[in-house]
Parts: sequence; structure tokens; C-alpha cells
Amino acid sequence: MTIYRLFDDPVFPDPAEADPDGLLAIGGDLSPRRLVAAYAGGIFPWYSERSPILWWSPDPRLVLEPSQLHVPKSLKRVLNSGRFRFSLDTAFPLVIRACAHTPRPGQDGTWIVPDMITAYENLHALGLAHSAEVWNGDVLAGGIYGVALGSVFFGESMFYAENNASKAVLVLLADWLLARGCTLIDCQQTTPHMLRFGAREISRPEFLRRLGLGLNSPVLAGKWVLGGGS
Repeated sequence: MTIYRLFDDPVFPDPAEADPDGLLAIGGDLSPRRLVAAYAGGIFPWYSERSPILWWSPDPRLVLEPSQLHVPKSLKRVLNSGRFRFSLDTAFPLVIRACAHTPRPGQDGTWIVPDMITAYENLHALGLAHSAEVWNGDVLAGGIYGVALGSVFFGESMFYAENNASKAVLVLLADWLLARGCTLIDCQQTTPHMLRFGAREISRPEFLRRLGLGLNSPVLAGKWVLGGGS
């Protein structure tokens, strides 16, 4: 398979040209123009600090439809307890750094390198990248961040500092996205964790079709606030 090298123009090859693991291209930059072009084409960056920028479009693609979210009974009890307070776009720098620095079983290091943090903070300033947080009192207990285009949310990473916090923020965010008209949450990689919440694999062509439809409905644009408005 051919792996394409990117240059100055924020243009990507056809995702169908990706290798069997989903690797499509190498190089380029993390400018807002290129990142928006990537996500709009079903492509995302994922690489390590000692690697050039790598761009991926896996097939199949794991997605979660907000209307199909499955919430275990035990988690419903946690949510109903009032233990966590939910917020949106109030602590993006804290969330993305916590996602980068929280140890994960089976992982050595992080793909959320300093340049990635800067790039997504730039997207956040433009109203394109967002965070959702859960708090226990004044302590950030868990969070998730990602990119929103049209009616599609591309989940990038989540973390928890307390048991059930990342599960809680996922459910609360999915409920809020559903109320806003979100049609699809892109989970990127298949994990048992997301499968338990109702995510499912679809083919790359089906994902790109759904994405194309979602880009026509800018329901998630702007700064996010609780209550539905932006």
C-alpha cells in the first residue's frame, strides 16, 4: 500500500487508499485548516512524540449513535446520586492535559504530545474543539474532549481520576448531544469499553456517508453551554 506524504496544502488522499491498519498519510502540520479538512474527510492524526505526524482512517470505524446509548443500571445509580456535577467547555486545558498524563494500562507514553495539545487548544479557541467535565465538588473527576463538525462529534480521549467518572461524563455528554441533534459520535478505535455503551462498527464507506450527511447540519457549532443553546 502507498502511504502519502503531505505538504503545504491541507489536502488529503482518498481514505480508501489507507493501508489495512488505516494509515493513510504522513507529514503536514496541525493547523486548524488541515485538522478541519482531515475530520471532514473522516481522517484524524495519531502519532507519538518521536514520530512524524501520522494520519489515519480505519476501516471498520467504531461509532456511537447517541440515541442507542446503553447505560448500565449500576451507572444510573451513580448518576442519580448527585455525586458528579456536569459542565461543558469550562476546563478544556485541564481535560486535554489530564488525558495526556493519566496512565493507561498497556500504554507506554501518550500520543497527546505537546504539539497536539497546542493544536486542539487552537481549535477550542475557534469553537471547534470541546470538552465535557464531571466534578466532585471543586475537583475535576473526569472529562472528555473532541472535535465537532456539523452534527458529528469526534471523540478524541477521555480520562478519570475517580471511579465511574469517565463513564458518567460519556453518558451525560451523549445525552446532551442527543438533545442538540447530534447524529453520530465517532469513537475512532474499537474498544470493549465503548462496545458496552452501545457503540458499533460500521464500514469506512458507511461512516463517510453518515459524516457527509452530518456536515450539512451545523447544530454543534460555537461554544457549548448547558441547556441546549450555544
